[in-house]
Amino acid sequence: MSKTSPLFNRRGFLASSAAVGVASLLPAAAHAASQDGVIRPFRVDVPEEALIDLRRRVLATRWPDRETVGDRSQGVQLAKVQELVRHWGTDYDWRKAEARLNAYPQFVTTIDGLDIHFVHVRSRHPGALPVIITHGWPGSVFEQLKVIEPLTNPTAHGGQAEDAFDVVIPSMPGYGFSGKPTGPGWNPERIARAWAELMRRLGYTRYVAQGGDWGSPVSSAMARQAPAGLLGIHINLPATVPPDVAAALAGGGPAPAGLSEKEGAAFASLDVFYKKHRAYGAIMGTRPQMIGYGLTDSPVGLAAFIYDYNNGEPERLLHRDDVLDNITLYWLTNSAASAARLYWETSGQSVVLAAAQKTAEISLPVAITVFPGEVYRAPETWARRAYRNLAYFHEVEKGGHFAAWEQPELFSAELRAAFRPLRQSI
Repeated sequence: MSKTSPLFNRRGFLASSAAVGVASLLPAAAHAASQDGVIRPFRVDVPEEALIDLRRRVLATRWPDRETVGDRSQGVQLAKVQELVRHWGTDYDWRKAEARLNAYPQFVTTIDGLDIHFVHVRSRHPGALPVIITHGWPGSVFEQLKVIEPLTNPTAHGGQAEDAFDVVIPSMPGYGFSGKPTGPGWNPERIARAWAELMRRLGYTRYVAQGGDWGSPVSSAMARQAPAGLLGIHINLPATVPPDVAAALAGGGPAPAGLSEKEGAAFASLDVFYKKHRAYGAIMGTRPQMIGYGLTDSPVGLAAFIYDYNNGEPERLLHRDDVLDNITLYWLTNSAASAARLYWETSGQSVVLAAAQKTAEISLPVAITVFPGEVYRAPETWARRAYRNLAYFHEVEKGGHFAAWEQPELFSAELRAAFRPLRQSI
Protein backbone atom coordinates (compact mmCIF):
# COMPACT_ATOMS: atom_id res chain seq x y z
CA MET A 1 0.00 0.00 0.00
CA SER A 2 1.49 3.34 -0.96
CA LYS A 3 1.61 6.41 1.21
CA THR A 4 -0.77 8.09 -1.26
CA SER A 5 -3.55 5.72 -0.19
CA PRO A 6 -6.49 7.47 1.54
CA LEU A 7 -5.79 5.27 4.58
CA PHE A 8 -2.74 7.42 5.31
CA ASN A 9 -2.81 10.96 6.55
CA ARG A 10 -0.54 13.69 5.25
CA ARG A 11 2.41 12.62 7.44
CA GLY A 12 2.38 8.98 6.45
CA PHE A 13 0.68 7.49 9.48
CA LEU A 14 -2.10 4.98 9.11
CA ALA A 15 -5.42 6.51 10.11
CA SER A 16 -8.00 3.96 9.05
CA SER A 17 -9.71 3.36 12.38
CA ALA A 18 -10.49 5.07 15.65
CA ALA A 19 -9.28 1.94 17.42
CA VAL A 20 -5.64 2.82 16.83
CA GLY A 21 -2.98 0.22 17.68
CA VAL A 22 0.78 0.42 17.68
CA ALA A 23 1.11 -0.67 14.04
CA SER A 24 -1.14 2.15 12.94
CA LEU A 25 0.97 4.76 14.68
CA LEU A 26 4.27 3.61 13.20
CA PRO A 27 5.50 5.31 10.02
CA ALA A 28 4.28 3.51 6.93
CA ALA A 29 7.81 2.37 6.09
CA ALA A 30 8.07 0.61 9.43
CA HIS A 31 5.49 -2.00 8.52
CA ALA A 32 7.99 -3.78 6.28
CA ALA A 33 10.08 -5.09 9.17
CA SER A 34 13.54 -6.26 8.15
CA GLN A 35 16.92 -7.06 9.58
CA ASP A 36 18.71 -4.54 7.41
CA GLY A 37 19.83 -2.43 10.37
CA VAL A 38 18.30 0.74 8.95
CA ILE A 39 17.39 3.45 11.47
CA ARG A 40 14.26 5.27 10.35
CA PRO A 41 13.03 8.67 11.58
CA PHE A 42 9.79 8.61 13.56
CA ARG A 43 7.20 11.22 14.44
CA VAL A 44 3.98 10.90 16.43
CA ASP A 45 0.81 12.15 14.77
CA VAL A 46 -2.24 10.48 16.28
CA PRO A 47 -5.34 10.70 14.07
CA GLU A 48 -7.96 13.03 15.52
CA GLU A 49 -10.64 10.34 15.28
CA ALA A 50 -8.69 8.24 17.78
CA LEU A 51 -8.82 11.10 20.31
CA ILE A 52 -12.52 11.68 19.65
CA ASP A 53 -13.19 7.98 20.22
CA LEU A 54 -11.22 8.07 23.49
CA ARG A 55 -13.19 11.05 24.83
CA ARG A 56 -16.45 9.37 23.86
CA ARG A 57 -15.53 6.21 25.74
CA VAL A 58 -14.30 8.15 28.77
CA LEU A 59 -17.45 10.24 29.04
CA ALA A 60 -19.68 7.15 28.64
CA THR A 61 -18.07 5.27 31.53
CA ARG A 62 -20.25 2.91 33.53
CA TRP A 63 -19.11 3.34 37.13
CA PRO A 64 -19.01 0.79 39.95
CA ASP A 65 -20.51 1.58 43.33
CA ARG A 66 -18.41 3.37 45.92
CA GLU A 67 -15.92 1.48 48.05
CA THR A 68 -17.20 0.41 51.47
CA VAL A 69 -14.24 1.73 53.48
CA GLY A 70 -12.88 5.17 54.23
CA ASP A 71 -9.41 4.57 52.82
CA ARG A 72 -7.85 3.08 49.69
CA SER A 73 -7.44 -0.43 51.10
CA GLN A 74 -9.88 -1.73 48.46
CA GLY A 75 -8.12 0.17 45.71
CA VAL A 76 -8.14 3.71 44.42
CA GLN A 77 -11.33 5.42 45.57
CA LEU A 78 -14.23 6.10 43.22
CA ALA A 79 -14.19 9.87 43.80
CA LYS A 80 -10.50 10.13 42.95
CA VAL A 81 -10.89 8.19 39.70
CA GLN A 82 -13.95 10.20 38.74
CA GLU A 83 -12.05 13.43 39.31
CA LEU A 84 -9.18 12.22 37.12
CA VAL A 85 -11.54 11.00 34.42
CA ARG A 86 -13.53 14.24 34.33
CA HIS A 87 -10.31 16.08 33.57
CA TRP A 88 -9.26 13.45 31.02
CA GLY A 89 -12.53 13.64 29.13
CA THR A 90 -12.87 17.43 29.08
CA ASP A 91 -9.68 19.42 29.67
CA TYR A 92 -6.72 17.10 29.02
CA ASP A 93 -4.84 17.81 25.77
CA TRP A 94 -2.92 14.90 24.21
CA ARG A 95 -1.51 17.22 21.55
CA LYS A 96 0.69 18.86 24.19
CA ALA A 97 2.14 15.46 25.10
CA GLU A 98 2.58 14.65 21.43
CA ALA A 99 4.46 17.92 20.93
CA ARG A 100 6.79 17.10 23.83
CA LEU A 101 7.63 13.77 22.23
CA ASN A 102 8.13 15.32 18.82
CA ALA A 103 10.45 17.96 20.26
CA TYR A 104 13.09 15.22 20.48
CA PRO A 105 14.61 13.13 17.69
CA GLN A 106 12.80 9.79 17.53
CA PHE A 107 13.60 6.74 15.46
CA VAL A 108 12.58 3.14 14.75
CA THR A 109 14.87 0.26 13.86
CA THR A 110 14.19 -3.45 13.49
CA ILE A 111 16.12 -5.72 15.86
CA ASP A 112 15.57 -9.47 16.10
CA GLY A 113 12.47 -9.16 13.95
CA LEU A 114 10.80 -6.44 16.04
CA ASP A 115 10.49 -2.70 15.49
CA ILE A 116 12.12 -0.79 18.35
CA HIS A 117 11.18 2.85 18.90
CA PHE A 118 13.63 5.12 20.68
CA VAL A 119 14.47 8.72 21.49
CA HIS A 120 18.08 9.68 20.76
CA VAL A 121 19.54 13.04 21.77
CA ARG A 122 23.23 13.82 21.35
CA SER A 123 24.91 16.36 23.61
CA ARG A 124 26.59 19.39 22.12
CA HIS A 125 29.51 18.82 24.48
CA PRO A 126 32.42 16.81 23.06
CA GLY A 127 33.24 13.51 24.71
CA ALA A 128 29.72 12.95 26.02
CA LEU A 129 29.15 9.53 27.59
CA PRO A 130 26.35 7.58 25.88
CA VAL A 131 23.70 6.15 28.22
CA ILE A 132 20.76 3.90 27.36
CA ILE A 133 17.90 4.35 29.85
CA THR A 134 15.13 1.76 30.20
CA HIS A 135 11.67 2.45 31.59
CA GLY A 136 9.39 -0.02 33.37
CA TRP A 137 5.69 -0.76 33.89
CA PRO A 138 3.40 1.16 34.07
CA GLY A 139 5.81 3.58 32.46
CA SER A 140 7.05 4.61 29.03
CA VAL A 141 9.54 6.97 27.46
CA PHE A 142 7.53 9.76 29.09
CA GLU A 143 9.27 8.78 32.34
CA GLN A 144 12.65 9.96 31.09
CA LEU A 145 11.85 13.00 28.93
CA LYS A 146 12.54 15.38 31.81
CA VAL A 147 16.11 14.13 32.27
CA ILE A 148 17.18 14.62 28.65
CA GLU A 149 18.06 18.28 29.05
CA PRO A 150 19.93 17.94 32.39
CA LEU A 151 21.92 14.99 31.06
CA THR A 152 22.77 16.38 27.63
CA ASN A 153 23.28 19.97 28.78
CA PRO A 154 24.73 19.68 32.31
CA THR A 155 26.26 23.17 32.40
CA ALA A 156 22.73 24.60 32.59
CA HIS A 157 21.78 22.24 35.42
CA GLY A 158 24.55 22.37 38.00
CA GLY A 159 27.02 20.10 36.23
CA GLN A 160 30.17 20.47 34.18
CA ALA A 161 30.67 20.02 30.45
CA GLU A 162 32.62 16.84 31.14
CA ASP A 163 29.46 15.42 32.82
CA ALA A 164 27.52 15.38 29.54
CA PHE A 165 25.67 12.36 28.20
CA ASP A 166 24.28 11.31 24.85
CA VAL A 167 20.86 9.89 25.77
CA VAL A 168 19.11 6.89 24.22
CA ILE A 169 15.63 6.04 25.55
CA PRO A 170 13.98 3.02 23.90
CA SER A 171 10.39 1.85 24.26
CA MET A 172 10.49 -1.73 25.48
CA PRO A 173 9.02 -4.42 23.21
CA GLY A 174 5.24 -4.37 23.55
CA TYR A 175 5.30 -0.86 25.01
CA GLY A 176 4.54 2.51 23.44
CA PHE A 177 5.58 2.82 19.82
CA SER A 178 7.75 -0.29 19.73
CA GLY A 179 6.43 -3.39 18.02
CA LYS A 180 4.47 -6.09 19.82
CA PRO A 181 6.05 -9.54 20.06
CA THR A 182 3.94 -12.17 18.29
CA GLY A 183 5.55 -15.05 20.14
CA PRO A 184 7.09 -15.74 23.55
CA GLY A 185 10.68 -15.08 24.53
CA TRP A 186 11.00 -11.32 24.86
CA ASN A 187 12.27 -11.40 28.46
CA PRO A 188 14.86 -9.05 30.05
CA GLU A 189 17.76 -11.13 28.69
CA ARG A 190 16.53 -10.82 25.11
CA ILE A 191 15.75 -7.13 25.53
CA ALA A 192 19.27 -6.62 26.91
CA ARG A 193 20.78 -8.18 23.77
CA ALA A 194 18.57 -5.95 21.62
CA TRP A 195 19.74 -2.87 23.52
CA ALA A 196 23.38 -3.81 22.96
CA GLU A 197 22.65 -4.15 19.25
CA LEU A 198 20.89 -0.77 19.27
CA MET A 199 23.92 0.93 20.80
CA ARG A 200 26.18 -0.79 18.28
CA ARG A 201 24.01 0.48 15.41
CA LEU A 202 24.24 3.99 16.80
CA GLY A 203 28.02 3.73 16.59
CA TYR A 204 28.74 3.71 20.31
CA THR A 205 31.81 1.70 21.31
CA ARG A 206 31.78 2.78 24.98
CA TYR A 207 28.55 3.40 26.89
CA VAL A 208 26.63 2.84 30.16
CA ALA A 209 23.11 1.64 30.96
CA GLN A 210 20.49 2.78 33.47
CA GLY A 211 17.15 1.40 34.58
CA GLY A 212 14.45 1.37 37.22
CA ASP A 213 11.51 -1.03 37.61
CA TRP A 214 11.81 -3.42 34.60
CA GLY A 215 14.72 -1.30 33.44
CA SER A 216 16.68 -2.66 36.40
CA PRO A 217 16.59 -6.35 35.33
CA VAL A 218 17.15 -5.31 31.71
CA SER A 219 20.21 -3.25 32.66
CA SER A 220 21.37 -6.02 34.99
CA ALA A 221 21.03 -8.56 32.18
CA MET A 222 23.17 -6.30 30.03
CA ALA A 223 25.80 -6.25 32.79
CA ARG A 224 25.72 -10.06 33.06
CA GLN A 225 26.07 -10.42 29.32
CA ALA A 226 28.81 -7.76 29.29
CA PRO A 227 28.54 -6.82 25.60
CA ALA A 228 31.52 -5.10 24.05
CA GLY A 229 31.52 -1.43 25.03
CA LEU A 230 29.32 -1.57 28.13
CA LEU A 231 31.25 0.06 30.98
CA GLY A 232 28.78 -0.29 33.86
CA ILE A 233 25.19 0.21 34.98
CA HIS A 234 23.15 2.36 37.35
CA ILE A 235 19.88 1.05 38.80
CA ASN A 236 17.28 2.59 41.10
CA LEU A 237 15.33 -0.56 41.96
CA PRO A 238 18.19 -2.94 42.80
CA ALA A 239 17.85 -6.69 43.35
CA THR A 240 19.41 -6.85 46.78
CA VAL A 241 17.00 -9.05 48.76
CA PRO A 242 19.00 -12.05 50.05
CA PRO A 243 17.65 -15.65 49.89
CA ASP A 244 16.71 -15.96 53.57
CA VAL A 245 14.73 -12.74 53.47
CA ALA A 246 13.14 -13.75 50.16
CA ALA A 247 12.01 -17.05 51.69
CA ALA A 248 10.43 -15.30 54.67
CA LEU A 249 8.58 -12.89 52.39
CA ALA A 250 7.34 -15.70 50.15
CA GLY A 251 6.05 -17.65 53.13
CA GLY A 252 4.42 -14.64 54.77
CA GLY A 253 6.35 -15.30 57.96
CA PRO A 254 8.30 -13.02 60.31
CA ALA A 255 11.59 -11.39 59.41
CA PRO A 256 14.72 -13.51 59.87
CA ALA A 257 16.58 -12.93 63.12
CA GLY A 258 19.57 -10.62 63.24
CA LEU A 259 18.47 -7.94 60.77
CA SER A 260 19.79 -4.44 61.32
CA GLU A 261 17.41 -1.50 61.72
CA LYS A 262 17.63 -0.60 58.02
CA GLU A 263 17.30 -4.22 56.98
CA GLY A 264 14.27 -4.66 59.21
CA ALA A 265 12.65 -1.55 57.72
CA ALA A 266 13.30 -2.87 54.21
CA PHE A 267 11.72 -6.20 55.15
CA ALA A 268 8.66 -4.45 56.57
CA SER A 269 8.18 -2.36 53.43
CA LEU A 270 8.48 -5.40 51.18
CA ASP A 271 6.14 -7.41 53.39
CA VAL A 272 3.42 -4.76 53.04
CA PHE A 273 4.04 -4.46 49.31
CA TYR A 274 3.83 -8.21 48.70
CA LYS A 275 0.71 -8.66 50.82
CA LYS A 276 -1.28 -5.60 49.82
CA HIS A 277 0.06 -3.79 46.76
CA ARG A 278 1.34 -6.36 44.28
CA ALA A 279 -1.89 -7.86 42.96
CA TYR A 280 -1.27 -6.19 39.60
CA GLY A 281 1.99 -8.18 39.23
CA ALA A 282 0.34 -11.46 40.20
CA ILE A 283 -2.38 -11.23 37.59
CA MET A 284 -0.10 -10.01 34.79
CA GLY A 285 2.43 -12.70 35.65
CA THR A 286 -0.17 -15.46 35.30
CA ARG A 287 -3.00 -14.16 33.11
CA PRO A 288 -1.87 -11.16 31.02
CA GLN A 289 -4.34 -11.97 28.25
CA MET A 290 -7.26 -11.95 30.68
CA ILE A 291 -6.41 -8.58 32.20
CA GLY A 292 -5.79 -7.34 28.68
CA TYR A 293 -9.42 -7.71 27.63
CA GLY A 294 -10.71 -5.29 30.24
CA LEU A 295 -7.82 -2.81 29.99
CA THR A 296 -8.00 -2.77 26.21
CA ASP A 297 -11.76 -2.17 26.06
CA SER A 298 -12.11 0.34 28.89
CA PRO A 299 -9.91 3.45 29.04
CA VAL A 300 -11.12 4.15 32.57
CA GLY A 301 -10.31 0.59 33.64
CA LEU A 302 -6.82 1.12 32.24
CA ALA A 303 -6.50 4.49 33.97
CA ALA A 304 -7.55 3.12 37.36
CA PHE A 305 -5.23 0.12 37.04
CA ILE A 306 -2.22 2.35 36.36
CA TYR A 307 -3.29 5.10 38.76
CA ASP A 308 -3.33 2.67 41.68
CA TYR A 309 0.24 1.46 41.12
CA ASN A 310 2.36 1.18 44.27
CA ASN A 311 -0.56 2.22 46.47
CA GLY A 312 -1.26 5.29 44.38
CA GLU A 313 2.22 6.68 43.81
CA PRO A 314 1.27 8.34 40.48
CA GLU A 315 -1.41 10.26 42.36
CA ARG A 316 0.92 11.22 45.20
CA LEU A 317 4.14 12.15 43.42
CA LEU A 318 3.33 13.02 39.81
CA HIS A 319 1.34 15.80 38.17
CA ARG A 320 -2.10 14.73 36.97
CA ASP A 321 -1.26 15.44 33.34
CA ASP A 322 1.99 13.47 33.59
CA VAL A 323 -0.07 10.46 34.62
CA LEU A 324 -2.59 11.02 31.84
CA ASP A 325 0.14 11.41 29.21
CA ASN A 326 1.32 7.95 30.09
CA ILE A 327 -2.14 6.37 30.36
CA THR A 328 -3.18 7.92 27.04
CA LEU A 329 -0.06 6.51 25.37
CA TYR A 330 -0.97 3.02 26.57
CA TRP A 331 -4.50 3.50 25.26
CA LEU A 332 -3.59 4.92 21.85
CA THR A 333 -1.00 2.23 21.18
CA ASN A 334 -3.32 -0.53 22.49
CA SER A 335 -0.43 -1.89 24.55
CA ALA A 336 -2.08 -2.91 27.85
CA ALA A 337 -1.90 -6.64 27.07
CA SER A 338 1.42 -6.62 25.20
CA ALA A 339 3.08 -4.68 28.03
CA ALA A 340 1.61 -6.98 30.68
CA ARG A 341 3.15 -10.03 29.03
CA LEU A 342 6.60 -9.03 30.27
CA TYR A 343 5.47 -10.21 33.72
CA TRP A 344 4.39 -13.55 32.23
CA GLU A 345 7.73 -13.89 30.44
CA THR A 346 9.42 -13.98 33.83
CA SER A 347 6.69 -16.07 35.52
CA GLY A 348 5.89 -13.16 37.82
CA GLN A 349 9.41 -13.31 39.23
CA SER A 350 10.25 -10.42 41.54
CA VAL A 351 12.75 -7.89 40.22
CA VAL A 352 14.15 -7.22 43.72
CA LEU A 353 15.43 -10.73 44.59
CA ALA A 354 19.20 -11.10 44.22
CA ALA A 355 19.04 -14.80 43.33
CA ALA A 356 16.26 -14.34 40.77
CA GLN A 357 18.20 -11.58 39.03
CA LYS A 358 21.50 -13.52 39.20
CA THR A 359 23.38 -10.59 40.65
CA ALA A 360 26.32 -12.81 41.61
CA GLU A 361 27.08 -13.21 37.91
CA ILE A 362 27.59 -9.47 37.36
CA SER A 363 31.24 -8.40 37.30
CA LEU A 364 30.88 -4.97 35.69
CA PRO A 365 30.65 -1.90 37.97
CA VAL A 366 27.18 -1.37 39.45
CA ALA A 367 25.89 1.93 40.83
CA ILE A 368 22.77 2.21 43.00
CA THR A 369 20.73 5.20 44.10
CA VAL A 370 18.10 4.61 46.78
CA PHE A 371 15.09 6.92 46.59
CA PRO A 372 13.05 7.09 49.82
CA GLY A 373 9.65 6.61 48.19
CA GLU A 374 10.67 3.41 46.40
CA VAL A 375 8.93 0.07 47.01
CA TYR A 376 11.70 -0.58 49.53
CA ARG A 377 14.87 1.20 50.60
CA ALA A 378 17.66 -1.19 49.70
CA PRO A 379 20.14 -1.39 52.62
CA GLU A 380 23.78 -0.98 51.67
CA THR A 381 24.60 -4.21 53.50
CA TRP A 382 22.29 -6.17 51.20
CA ALA A 383 23.56 -4.31 48.15
CA ARG A 384 27.19 -5.21 48.87
CA ARG A 385 26.24 -8.87 49.36
CA ALA A 386 24.34 -8.90 46.05
CA TYR A 387 26.75 -6.99 43.81
CA ARG A 388 30.43 -7.91 44.09
CA ASN A 389 31.50 -4.81 42.15
CA LEU A 390 29.30 -2.18 43.79
CA ALA A 391 31.05 0.99 42.69
CA TYR A 392 28.56 3.59 43.93
CA PHE A 393 25.81 3.57 46.57
CA HIS A 394 23.89 6.66 47.66
CA GLU A 395 20.66 7.29 49.55
CA VAL A 396 18.92 10.53 48.57
CA GLU A 397 16.28 12.49 50.45
CA LYS A 398 13.38 12.66 47.99
CA GLY A 399 11.86 10.81 45.08
CA GLY A 400 10.13 7.50 44.60
CA HIS A 401 9.63 4.65 42.18
CA PHE A 402 9.42 6.88 39.08
CA ALA A 403 12.63 8.66 40.04
CA ALA A 404 13.49 10.26 36.69
CA TRP A 405 9.91 11.46 36.29
CA GLU A 406 9.48 12.71 39.84
CA GLN A 407 12.93 14.21 40.51
CA PRO A 408 14.65 14.77 37.15
CA GLU A 409 17.34 17.15 38.42
CA LEU A 410 18.28 14.91 41.35
CA PHE A 411 18.16 11.81 39.17
CA SER A 412 20.47 13.45 36.62
CA ALA A 413 22.90 14.54 39.31
CA GLU A 414 23.02 10.95 40.56
CA LEU A 415 23.90 9.64 37.11
CA ARG A 416 26.66 12.21 36.76
CA ALA A 417 28.17 11.19 40.09
CA ALA A 418 27.72 7.46 39.58
CA PHE A 419 29.30 7.30 36.14
CA ARG A 420 32.01 9.94 36.57
CA PRO A 421 34.73 7.36 37.42
CA LEU A 422 33.93 5.39 34.27
CA ARG A 423 34.42 8.28 31.86
CA GLN A 424 38.18 7.78 31.73
CA SER A 425 37.47 4.51 29.94
CA ILE A 426 35.97 6.30 26.94
